[in-house]
Amino acid sequence: MSKARTSDQILQTARDILATEGLGAVSFDTIARRLGRSKQAVLYWFPTKQDLLAAMFVPWLVAEEQAATQALAGVRGRAAAIAAFVRAVAAFHFDDLDRFRMMYLVPQTLKPAAPNRQSAAVLEQVHPVTDRMYSALAAHLNGAHPRQEAVAIHAAVLGLALLAGLAQSLRDPLKHGEAELIDALIARLTGGESGVPG
Repeated sequence: MSKARTSDQILQTARDILATEGLGAVSFDTIARRLGRSKQAVLYWFPTKQDLLAAMFVPWLVAEEQAATQALAGVRGRAAAIAAFVRAVAAFHFDDLDRFRMMYLVPQTLKPAAPNRQSAAVLEQVHPVTDRMYSALAAHLNGAHPRQEAVAIHAAVLGLALLAGLAQSLRDPLKHGEAELIDALIARLTGGESGVPG
């Protein structure tokens, strides 16, 4: 079996496990069992959990970036751009909170692995993707540091997803719905500027 095909099968199996059984079920043992292979066969392609997560993360990050940049296409004005970006990124993450956890939370909980060629190659793909996403939003912002503001806006949306994910995990319903929280964030980020779609 070719290298690309085997690694793709491993990644697809990991995504399937995440989608059907949740974050806690994603392990090398479970992936190997699903594929009918040994754990060592899976570890050959992804020696550490960081390597597996990085390989899963990049396509998800690309999908997040595409959702954000597509939402910004044809938008005019600062407030409308912020609203479009926030709504698109929030929808992307609220749609699949397990994917959000895998993207932004799980990598922070793992011990850093020794850098290797494979993980370095995957991680080199991250910067162009985030550069496209932040540049697309920054092009609509004014002020001294639009790129920094774009990063901060993205971080604020990720904070909403974190809150929604925590509430879901604790089975603690939020007092305010997701749409209300998104609207409140947009109002705060735009200073209540008019012309923000509801």
